[in-house]
Amino acid sequence: MKIEMKNPDFINKYLKEMQEIIKNLSKDDIDKVVEILFEAWKNEKQIFTMGNGGSASTATHLAADLSKTTIVEGKKRFRAFCLNDNIPLVSAWTNDSGFDNIFKGQLENVIHAGDVVIGISVHGGSGWSANLIKAIEYAKSKKAMTIGLAGFDGGLMKKICDACIVVPMESTPHVESFHVVLQHLIIFCLKEKIRNHEE
Repeated sequence: MKIEMKNPDFINKYLKEMQEIIKNLSKDDIDKVVEILFEAWKNEKQIFTMGNGGSASTATHLAADLSKTTIVEGKKRFRAFCLNDNIPLVSAWTNDSGFDNIFKGQLENVIHAGDVVIGISVHGGSGWSANLIKAIEYAKSKKAMTIGLAGFDGGLMKKICDACIVVPMESTPHVESFHVVLQHLIIFCLKEKIRNHEE
C-alpha cells in the first residue's frame, strides 16, 4: 500500500532541497557571469538569451530585466534580446532548416565579437537541446562570449561556455526555479555596479 506524503512534509522537503542548492552553489561562477555581463555593458555589446521549454520563458525574462530593470538614470543601457521571442522567425527556421538551427540561424545575422550569448538549459544543452550548443559554438567561432545557466552535472555548456553556473540538483523544477533566483541576483548586482560606475 502506497503511503501518501502529507502537504507539510512535501513542502518542508522541497524547501530543504532549495536550501541545499544555496549551500552548494558556486559563488565564483556567479561572479564570473556578472563580470562578463558588466564588461559587455561597459563596451556597449549585445546580449542574446535563449532556452527551450520553461527555460525559454526564463530567457525572455532575463532579456527583459537586462533591458529595463538594470536602467540607472543618466547611464547607458544594456542591449539585450531574446532569440525565442520572434515566433514567425523561429517557426521559419524550424520549417526550413530544422529545430537545431533556430538560434544559430538568428545569430548569423547579428552577432559580433565581444557580444554575449546566454544559453539556459536544465541539462546544460545535453541531449534535447542541440540548438543551444550549435548557437554557443557558433558564437565562440565569432569571438563572442558565452554563458550557460545549467543544472544536473552542467552538461556540454559547463565544458564549452566561458562561464557556466550549474544549479547542483538533479531535479527539473528545482533547477528551473533557481535559474530565476540567479537571474534576479545577477540583475540587481549589475544594477548596483552600474550605479556606482564612473565613466
